[in-house]
Amino acid sequence: MEKIIKNGSKLKTGYTTGTCAQAAAKAAAVYLFTDKKFDYVEVNILSGKLLKIKIKSLEKYDDYAECSVIKESGDDPDVTNGIEIKAAVYKGYDKLIIDGGKGIGRVTKSGLKVPAGQAAINPVPRKMIAYEMEKVCLDYGYDKSFKVIISAEKGLETAKKTFNERLGIIGGISILGTTGIVEPMSEKALIDTICLEIDSQMEQGRKNILLTPGNYGRNAALEKFGIDIEKGIKISNYIGDTLDYLLYKQPERILIIGHAGKLSKTAGGIMNTHSNYADCRHEIFAAYAALCGAEKQVIEEIFNAVSTDEIDYILMRYNLHEKVWDIVINKIMENIKRRLQNKIQCEVMVFTNKENTWKYSSKALDFIKYFKDI
Repeated sequence: MEKIIKNGSKLKTGYTTGTCAQAAAKAAAVYLFTDKKFDYVEVNILSGKLLKIKIKSLEKYDDYAECSVIKESGDDPDVTNGIEIKAAVYKGYDKLIIDGGKGIGRVTKSGLKVPAGQAAINPVPRKMIAYEMEKVCLDYGYDKSFKVIISAEKGLETAKKTFNERLGIIGGISILGTTGIVEPMSEKALIDTICLEIDSQMEQGRKNILLTPGNYGRNAALEKFGIDIEKGIKISNYIGDTLDYLLYKQPERILIIGHAGKLSKTAGGIMNTHSNYADCRHEIFAAYAALCGAEKQVIEEIFNAVSTDEIDYILMRYNLHEKVWDIVINKIMENIKRRLQNKIQCEVMVFTNKENTWKYSSKALDFIKYFKDI
Protein backbone atom coordinates (compact mmCIF):
# COMPACT_ATOMS: atom_id res chain seq x y z
CA MET A 1 0.00 0.00 0.00
CA GLU A 2 1.09 3.54 -0.73
CA LYS A 3 1.61 6.30 1.81
CA ILE A 4 0.40 9.88 1.61
CA ILE A 5 1.15 12.96 3.69
CA LYS A 6 -1.93 14.32 5.47
CA ASN A 7 -1.97 16.86 8.29
CA GLY A 8 1.79 16.47 8.70
CA SER A 9 1.67 12.68 9.09
CA LYS A 10 2.59 9.86 6.74
CA LEU A 11 -0.48 7.66 6.38
CA LYS A 12 -1.09 4.39 4.55
CA THR A 13 -3.73 4.20 1.84
CA GLY A 14 -5.96 1.16 1.50
CA TYR A 15 -8.24 -0.63 -0.96
CA THR A 16 -11.95 -0.12 -1.43
CA THR A 17 -14.43 -2.98 -1.14
CA GLY A 18 -14.80 -2.55 -4.91
CA THR A 19 -11.13 -3.26 -5.50
CA CYS A 20 -11.33 -6.31 -3.24
CA ALA A 21 -14.32 -7.65 -5.19
CA GLN A 22 -12.52 -6.96 -8.47
CA ALA A 23 -9.38 -8.78 -7.31
CA ALA A 24 -11.28 -11.76 -5.89
CA ALA A 25 -13.35 -12.11 -9.07
CA LYS A 26 -10.28 -12.00 -11.31
CA ALA A 27 -8.37 -14.55 -9.22
CA ALA A 28 -11.33 -16.94 -9.14
CA ALA A 29 -11.86 -16.62 -12.90
CA VAL A 30 -8.17 -17.23 -13.65
CA TYR A 31 -8.16 -20.24 -11.32
CA LEU A 32 -10.97 -21.80 -13.37
CA PHE A 33 -8.47 -22.16 -16.24
CA THR A 34 -5.41 -23.30 -14.30
CA ASP A 35 -4.59 -25.80 -11.59
CA LYS A 36 -1.81 -23.71 -10.08
CA LYS A 37 -2.59 -21.65 -7.00
CA PHE A 38 -1.13 -18.20 -6.53
CA ASP A 39 -0.75 -15.84 -3.56
CA TYR A 40 -1.32 -12.47 -5.22
CA VAL A 41 -3.42 -11.08 -8.04
CA GLU A 42 -2.81 -7.88 -10.01
CA VAL A 43 -5.70 -5.64 -11.02
CA ASN A 44 -5.95 -2.39 -12.94
CA ILE A 45 -8.06 0.20 -11.17
CA LEU A 46 -9.96 2.94 -12.99
CA SER A 47 -7.02 5.37 -12.88
CA GLY A 48 -4.93 2.82 -14.77
CA LYS A 49 -2.75 2.07 -11.77
CA LEU A 50 -1.78 -1.58 -11.23
CA LEU A 51 -2.41 -2.93 -7.73
CA LYS A 52 -1.09 -6.17 -6.27
CA ILE A 53 -3.65 -7.71 -3.89
CA LYS A 54 -2.91 -10.57 -1.51
CA ILE A 55 -5.20 -13.60 -1.72
CA LYS A 56 -6.52 -15.17 1.48
CA SER A 57 -8.12 -18.28 -0.02
CA LEU A 58 -8.51 -19.83 -3.46
CA GLU A 59 -10.62 -22.92 -4.07
CA LYS A 60 -12.08 -24.76 -7.05
CA TYR A 61 -15.31 -26.78 -7.00
CA ASP A 62 -17.29 -28.77 -9.57
CA ASP A 63 -18.78 -25.80 -11.38
CA TYR A 64 -17.10 -22.72 -9.95
CA ALA A 65 -14.01 -21.27 -8.30
CA GLU A 66 -13.99 -19.02 -5.27
CA CYS A 67 -11.44 -16.50 -4.01
CA SER A 68 -11.39 -14.28 -0.95
CA VAL A 69 -9.30 -11.25 -0.05
CA ILE A 70 -9.11 -9.21 3.14
CA LYS A 71 -10.18 -5.58 2.93
CA GLU A 72 -7.34 -3.33 4.06
CA SER A 73 -8.23 0.29 4.75
CA GLY A 74 -4.74 1.49 5.61
CA ASP A 75 -4.90 4.26 8.19
CA ASP A 76 -8.51 5.12 7.39
CA PRO A 77 -10.94 4.30 10.26
CA ASP A 78 -13.23 2.31 7.96
CA VAL A 79 -15.71 -0.12 9.55
CA THR A 80 -15.10 -2.57 6.69
CA ASN A 81 -11.38 -2.84 7.49
CA GLY A 82 -10.43 -6.51 7.89
CA ILE A 83 -13.66 -7.86 6.40
CA GLU A 84 -13.34 -10.85 4.05
CA ILE A 85 -14.66 -10.19 0.54
CA LYS A 86 -15.35 -13.28 -1.58
CA ALA A 87 -16.10 -13.85 -5.25
CA ALA A 88 -17.55 -17.08 -6.64
CA VAL A 89 -17.16 -17.28 -10.43
CA TYR A 90 -19.17 -19.70 -12.59
CA LYS A 91 -18.45 -20.52 -16.26
CA GLY A 92 -20.86 -21.17 -19.11
CA TYR A 93 -23.01 -18.03 -19.34
CA ASP A 94 -23.99 -16.19 -22.50
CA LYS A 95 -23.58 -12.81 -20.84
CA LEU A 96 -21.92 -11.54 -17.70
CA ILE A 97 -24.00 -11.63 -14.51
CA ILE A 98 -22.81 -9.79 -11.39
CA ASP A 99 -24.82 -10.23 -8.21
CA GLY A 100 -24.49 -10.17 -4.46
CA GLY A 101 -24.55 -13.09 -2.09
CA LYS A 102 -24.38 -13.44 1.68
CA GLY A 103 -23.40 -10.24 3.49
CA ILE A 104 -23.99 -7.93 0.52
CA GLY A 105 -26.87 -5.51 0.89
CA ARG A 106 -29.75 -5.21 -1.51
CA VAL A 107 -31.19 -1.88 -2.59
CA THR A 108 -34.82 -1.38 -1.62
CA LYS A 109 -35.32 2.30 -2.46
CA SER A 110 -34.92 4.30 -5.62
CA GLY A 111 -32.58 7.26 -5.89
CA LEU A 112 -29.29 5.43 -5.37
CA LYS A 113 -26.64 4.65 -7.96
CA VAL A 114 -27.92 1.07 -8.14
CA PRO A 115 -31.60 0.42 -9.06
CA ALA A 116 -33.95 -0.96 -6.42
CA GLY A 117 -33.92 -4.74 -6.27
CA GLN A 118 -30.28 -5.14 -7.24
CA ALA A 119 -27.32 -6.00 -5.05
CA ALA A 120 -25.55 -2.96 -3.59
CA ILE A 121 -22.55 -3.23 -5.90
CA ASN A 122 -21.91 0.25 -7.24
CA PRO A 123 -21.34 1.07 -10.94
CA VAL A 124 -17.54 1.49 -10.83
CA PRO A 125 -16.88 -1.87 -9.09
CA ARG A 126 -19.27 -3.51 -11.56
CA LYS A 127 -17.37 -1.91 -14.43
CA MET A 128 -14.00 -3.07 -13.07
CA ILE A 129 -15.23 -6.63 -12.45
CA ALA A 130 -16.58 -6.70 -16.00
CA TYR A 131 -13.22 -5.45 -17.29
CA GLU A 132 -11.38 -8.28 -15.53
CA MET A 133 -13.84 -10.92 -16.74
CA GLU A 134 -13.48 -9.77 -20.34
CA LYS A 135 -9.71 -9.80 -20.02
CA VAL A 136 -9.73 -13.37 -18.65
CA CYS A 137 -11.87 -14.48 -21.59
CA LEU A 138 -9.38 -12.96 -24.03
CA ASP A 139 -6.34 -14.34 -22.20
CA TYR A 140 -7.69 -17.90 -22.16
CA GLY A 141 -9.56 -17.92 -25.48
CA TYR A 142 -12.92 -18.42 -23.76
CA ASP A 143 -15.97 -17.54 -25.88
CA LYS A 144 -18.57 -17.60 -23.13
CA SER A 145 -19.00 -15.41 -20.04
CA PHE A 146 -19.40 -15.78 -16.27
CA LYS A 147 -21.70 -15.38 -13.33
CA VAL A 148 -19.94 -13.56 -10.49
CA ILE A 149 -21.39 -13.65 -6.97
CA ILE A 150 -19.78 -11.27 -4.46
CA SER A 151 -20.22 -11.96 -0.75
CA ALA A 152 -18.82 -10.65 2.52
CA GLU A 153 -18.16 -12.51 5.75
CA LYS A 154 -19.86 -10.69 8.64
CA GLY A 155 -21.32 -8.27 6.11
CA LEU A 156 -24.69 -8.09 7.87
CA GLU A 157 -23.12 -7.23 11.24
CA THR A 158 -20.76 -4.70 9.67
CA ALA A 159 -23.57 -2.99 7.77
CA LYS A 160 -25.22 -2.05 11.07
CA LYS A 161 -22.31 0.35 11.65
CA THR A 162 -22.93 2.12 8.33
CA PHE A 163 -25.64 4.34 6.82
CA ASN A 164 -26.98 1.48 4.70
CA GLU A 165 -30.30 0.95 6.45
CA ARG A 166 -31.01 4.70 6.37
CA LEU A 167 -30.40 4.59 2.63
CA GLY A 168 -32.65 1.57 2.14
CA ILE A 169 -29.85 -0.95 1.63
CA ILE A 170 -30.83 -4.05 3.57
CA GLY A 171 -28.96 -7.24 4.45
CA GLY A 172 -25.32 -6.30 4.29
CA ILE A 173 -22.59 -3.92 3.20
CA SER A 174 -22.21 -2.12 -0.09
CA ILE A 175 -19.42 -2.74 -2.58
CA LEU A 176 -18.14 0.77 -3.14
CA GLY A 177 -15.32 2.73 -4.68
CA THR A 178 -14.72 5.20 -7.47
CA THR A 179 -10.91 5.26 -7.56
CA GLY A 180 -10.18 1.86 -6.05
CA ILE A 181 -8.02 3.45 -3.35
CA VAL A 182 -9.05 4.41 0.19
CA GLU A 183 -7.37 7.63 1.29
CA PRO A 184 -7.16 8.08 5.06
CA MET A 185 -9.91 10.27 6.46
CA SER A 186 -11.31 10.82 2.98
CA GLU A 187 -13.49 13.93 2.91
CA LYS A 188 -14.73 12.99 -0.54
CA ALA A 189 -16.14 9.71 0.79
CA LEU A 190 -18.06 11.53 3.51
CA ILE A 191 -19.41 14.16 1.14
CA ASP A 192 -20.39 11.42 -1.34
CA THR A 193 -22.37 9.72 1.44
CA ILE A 194 -24.20 12.96 2.24
CA CYS A 195 -25.06 13.45 -1.44
CA LEU A 196 -26.23 9.86 -1.68
CA GLU A 197 -28.62 10.34 1.22
CA ILE A 198 -29.96 13.54 -0.32
CA ASP A 199 -30.56 11.63 -3.57
CA SER A 200 -32.34 8.87 -1.70
CA GLN A 201 -34.66 11.19 0.22
CA MET A 202 -35.58 13.25 -2.81
CA GLU A 203 -36.18 10.17 -4.95
CA GLN A 204 -38.68 9.10 -2.27
CA GLY A 205 -40.56 12.31 -2.94
CA ARG A 206 -39.35 14.43 -0.05
CA LYS A 207 -39.39 18.10 -0.90
CA ASN A 208 -38.24 19.30 2.52
CA ILE A 209 -34.71 18.41 3.63
CA LEU A 210 -33.63 18.46 7.28
CA LEU A 211 -29.91 18.90 7.97
CA THR A 212 -27.97 18.56 11.18
CA PRO A 213 -24.20 18.75 11.64
CA GLY A 214 -24.09 16.11 14.39
CA ASN A 215 -25.83 14.25 17.20
CA TYR A 216 -26.24 17.08 19.72
CA GLY A 217 -29.76 18.18 20.46
CA ARG A 218 -31.71 15.19 19.14
CA ASN A 219 -33.77 14.81 22.29
CA ALA A 220 -34.18 18.56 22.69
CA ALA A 221 -35.41 18.95 19.12
CA LEU A 222 -37.79 16.03 19.54
CA GLU A 223 -39.21 17.20 22.86
CA LYS A 224 -39.38 20.90 21.96
CA PHE A 225 -40.66 20.71 18.40
CA GLY A 226 -41.60 17.10 17.69
CA ILE A 227 -38.78 16.89 15.15
CA ASP A 228 -36.61 13.79 15.28
CA ILE A 229 -33.37 14.94 13.70
CA GLU A 230 -32.33 11.29 13.32
CA LYS A 231 -34.60 11.43 10.29
CA GLY A 232 -32.52 14.27 8.96
CA ILE A 233 -29.24 14.12 7.11
CA LYS A 234 -26.07 14.38 9.18
CA ILE A 235 -23.68 16.64 7.33
CA SER A 236 -20.78 16.82 9.79
CA ASN A 237 -18.62 19.86 8.97
CA TYR A 238 -19.55 20.01 5.28
CA ILE A 239 -22.15 22.74 5.32
CA GLY A 240 -20.97 24.44 2.13
CA ASP A 241 -20.63 21.24 0.10
CA THR A 242 -24.08 20.12 1.24
CA LEU A 243 -25.68 23.44 0.32
CA ASP A 244 -23.97 23.34 -3.08
CA TYR A 245 -25.44 19.90 -3.79
CA LEU A 246 -28.89 20.97 -2.59
CA LEU A 247 -28.70 23.97 -4.91
CA TYR A 248 -28.25 21.43 -7.70
CA LYS A 249 -31.06 19.15 -6.47
CA GLN A 250 -33.53 21.98 -5.75
CA PRO A 251 -35.72 20.84 -2.83
CA GLU A 252 -38.48 23.24 -1.77
CA ARG A 253 -37.24 23.86 1.76
CA ILE A 254 -34.20 23.27 3.94
CA LEU A 255 -34.14 23.40 7.72
CA ILE A 256 -30.79 23.30 9.53
CA ILE A 257 -30.74 22.42 13.24
CA GLY A 258 -27.37 22.54 14.92
CA HIS A 259 -25.26 23.43 17.91
CA ALA A 260 -23.95 26.99 18.12
CA GLY A 261 -20.39 25.69 18.25
CA LYS A 262 -20.59 24.76 14.58
CA LEU A 263 -23.29 26.91 13.06
CA SER A 264 -21.99 30.19 14.51
CA LYS A 265 -18.90 29.77 12.31
CA THR A 266 -21.06 30.24 9.24
CA ALA A 267 -21.77 33.78 10.46
CA GLY A 268 -18.14 34.42 9.52
CA GLY A 269 -18.56 32.82 6.11
CA ILE A 270 -16.89 29.55 7.14
CA MET A 271 -18.65 26.68 5.36
CA ASN A 272 -16.35 23.85 6.44
CA THR A 273 -16.64 24.03 10.21
CA HIS A 274 -13.82 21.67 11.13
CA SER A 275 -11.33 23.36 13.44
CA ASN A 276 -8.49 22.39 11.07
CA TYR A 277 -9.88 24.89 8.55
CA ALA A 278 -10.88 27.82 10.70
CA ASP A 279 -12.40 28.77 14.02
CA CYS A 280 -13.72 32.30 14.32
CA ARG A 281 -16.34 31.79 17.03
CA HIS A 282 -14.68 34.00 19.62
CA GLU A 283 -13.97 36.72 17.06
CA ILE A 284 -17.56 36.70 15.81
CA PHE A 285 -19.18 37.00 19.21
CA ALA A 286 -16.58 39.46 20.49
CA ALA A 287 -16.99 41.72 17.45
CA TYR A 288 -20.76 41.80 17.65
CA ALA A 289 -20.69 42.25 21.41
CA ALA A 290 -18.44 45.27 20.88
CA LEU A 291 -20.87 46.66 18.30
CA CYS A 292 -23.61 46.26 20.88
CA GLY A 293 -21.68 48.32 23.43
CA ALA A 294 -19.75 45.69 25.38
CA GLU A 295 -16.84 46.98 27.45
CA LYS A 296 -13.28 45.80 26.97
CA GLN A 297 -13.47 43.45 29.98
CA VAL A 298 -16.50 41.66 28.50
CA ILE A 299 -14.80 41.29 25.14
CA GLU A 300 -11.76 39.79 26.87
CA GLU A 301 -14.01 37.32 28.70
CA ILE A 302 -15.51 36.24 25.39
CA PHE A 303 -12.05 35.74 23.88
CA ASN A 304 -10.96 33.68 26.90
CA ALA A 305 -14.09 31.50 27.00
CA VAL A 306 -13.46 27.80 26.46
CA SER A 307 -16.67 27.10 24.52
CA THR A 308 -19.61 28.65 22.74
CA ASP A 309 -21.79 27.61 25.67
CA GLU A 310 -19.63 29.72 27.97
CA ILE A 311 -19.82 32.64 25.53
CA ASP A 312 -23.61 32.28 25.62
CA TYR A 313 -23.53 32.51 29.41
CA ILE A 314 -21.32 35.62 29.29
CA LEU A 315 -23.75 37.32 26.92
CA MET A 316 -26.61 36.54 29.30
CA ARG A 317 -24.70 37.90 32.28
CA TYR A 318 -24.07 41.25 30.62
CA ASN A 319 -27.54 41.62 29.03
CA LEU A 320 -26.12 41.26 25.52
CA HIS A 321 -27.75 37.97 24.70
CA GLU A 322 -30.65 39.04 22.49
CA LYS A 323 -28.81 41.78 20.61
CA VAL A 324 -25.72 39.71 19.78
CA TRP A 325 -27.62 36.59 18.85
CA ASP A 326 -29.94 38.55 16.55
CA ILE A 327 -26.90 39.75 14.58
CA VAL A 328 -25.28 36.30 14.53
CA ILE A 329 -28.44 34.60 13.26
CA ASN A 330 -28.88 37.27 10.58
CA LYS A 331 -25.28 36.78 9.45
CA ILE A 332 -25.70 32.99 9.36
CA MET A 333 -28.76 33.38 7.17
CA GLU A 334 -27.08 35.96 4.95
CA ASN A 335 -24.19 33.60 4.18
CA ILE A 336 -26.41 30.55 3.70
CA LYS A 337 -28.74 32.41 1.35
CA ARG A 338 -25.76 33.63 -0.64
CA ARG A 339 -24.46 30.05 -0.94
CA LEU A 340 -27.90 28.93 -2.13
CA GLN A 341 -28.10 31.91 -4.52
CA ASN A 342 -31.44 32.80 -2.89
CA LYS A 343 -33.06 30.00 -4.89
CA ILE A 344 -34.20 27.72 -2.04
CA GLN A 345 -36.06 28.55 1.15
CA CYS A 346 -33.80 27.82 4.11
CA GLU A 347 -34.18 28.46 7.84
CA VAL A 348 -31.93 27.76 10.82
CA MET A 349 -32.35 26.71 14.45
CA VAL A 350 -29.32 27.08 16.71
CA PHE A 351 -28.98 25.82 20.26
CA THR A 352 -26.45 25.66 23.08
CA ASN A 353 -26.11 22.99 25.73
CA LYS A 354 -25.32 24.87 28.92
CA GLU A 355 -28.44 27.02 29.13
CA ASN A 356 -30.36 25.17 26.43
CA THR A 357 -30.65 28.42 24.48
CA TRP A 358 -32.55 28.18 21.21
CA LYS A 359 -32.31 30.86 18.54
CA TYR A 360 -34.19 30.84 15.26
CA SER A 361 -34.09 32.59 11.92
CA SER A 362 -37.18 34.59 11.07
CA LYS A 363 -39.37 31.84 9.58
CA ALA A 364 -37.85 28.78 11.25
CA LEU A 365 -40.78 28.19 13.60
CA ASP A 366 -43.18 28.36 10.65
CA PHE A 367 -41.13 25.62 8.96
CA ILE A 368 -41.64 23.06 11.74
CA LYS A 369 -44.91 21.72 10.32
CA TYR A 370 -43.08 20.60 7.18
CA PHE A 371 -40.59 18.48 9.11
CA LYS A 372 -42.56 16.73 11.84
CA ASP A 373 -43.55 13.77 9.71
CA ILE A 374 -40.60 13.38 7.34
